[in-house]
Amino acid sequence: MVFKKLLGALGVGGPTVDTVLDPGPVLPGGSLTGQVHLRGGSADFDIEHVTLELVARVEAEHDGGEAEGVVVFGRFTVAGGFRLAEGEQRSVPFTVALPWETPVTELYGQALGIVLGVRTELAVAGAKDKGDLDPLAVAPLPVQEAVLEALGRLGFGFKSADLEYGHIRGTGQQLPFYQEIELVPAPQYAHAMRELEVTFLANPGGMEVVLEADKPGGFFSSGHDVVNRHVVSHEGAAQRDWSTVVDAWIRQLVAGHGHHSAPAAYGHADAYHSDGHHDGHHGGHHGGHRSGPGMGTAVAAGAAGLAVGVAGGFVAAEVVDEVGDFLEGDDEGDEA
Repeated sequence: MVFKKLLGALGVGGPTVDTVLDPGPVLPGGSLTGQVHLRGGSADFDIEHVTLELVARVEAEHDGGEAEGVVVFGRFTVAGGFRLAEGEQRSVPFTVALPWETPVTELYGQALGIVLGVRTELAVAGAKDKGDLDPLAVAPLPVQEAVLEALGRLGFGFKSADLEYGHIRGTGQQLPFYQEIELVPAPQYAHAMRELEVTFLANPGGMEVVLEADKPGGFFSSGHDVVNRHVVSHEGAAQRDWSTVVDAWIRQLVAGHGHHSAPAAYGHADAYHSDGHHDGHHGGHHGGHRSGPGMGTAVAAGAAGLAVGVAGGFVAAEVVDEVGDFLEGDDEGDEA
């Protein structure tokens, strides 16, 4: 479904824009391809630039609770400096590189409730308008899928996913927000944690995997978070015994071992190493997470992997409508 909008800034008779993304999900760090279709208006217009923006719906915590806003996390000018004649139809093909930390919107073909979009801006003779908006589907990288698959085999179940505004201390995070995938603990770890949160921070050389366990309190102590960070390489992911690796990570997390880590240098993620710290790690994060939009309750994980069920969640068309409803008229939220 494509959102078409007459350029109101130009009035009746102005050019229209329709961006069509190539079918299928893309990967973080991969190429996004498609075409921008332009149709001339009732007169000739000078097109200053055609720009694509990557936008995300993000949650932000503040003293009064939580709020949602729109964050632009990528901007690419794909054409410009030409005249569009009256009634002319022109197509502009494009290929742009997604940031490595682009959030994952689907797993095993099922939506996670993460809302991303590609917004097209057309600048004509000094006037600008957000002329078109398309939903963006992103599939996991092999390492991301392997880690989640291993967690599923251990018995963890999918609960929800969301995007949090802020920065995770001690990491090489580049975007102004991060993705949290919330899991229900496996039965053997239910006594040691109420919830497991997984964050992936990819880069060209590898990936930081941040695990946070919400540990329950005892008679004489309150609950607290325990966080570990692990750095893995993209290379050789298919040959790694992820079940053994991830099981060791969870055991380390439950035992509470680790210390506050320094940021990992990109491009130096050979094999994997781990470190961590206690009692919270998110910049501006105060505990108590809200579930992702429209997501249902926990879904058990099957032996074949992390079964992603969306009980009462968005279907594809509803996600698209939500993108349009949320982003239309929210220009103030571009800088959360």
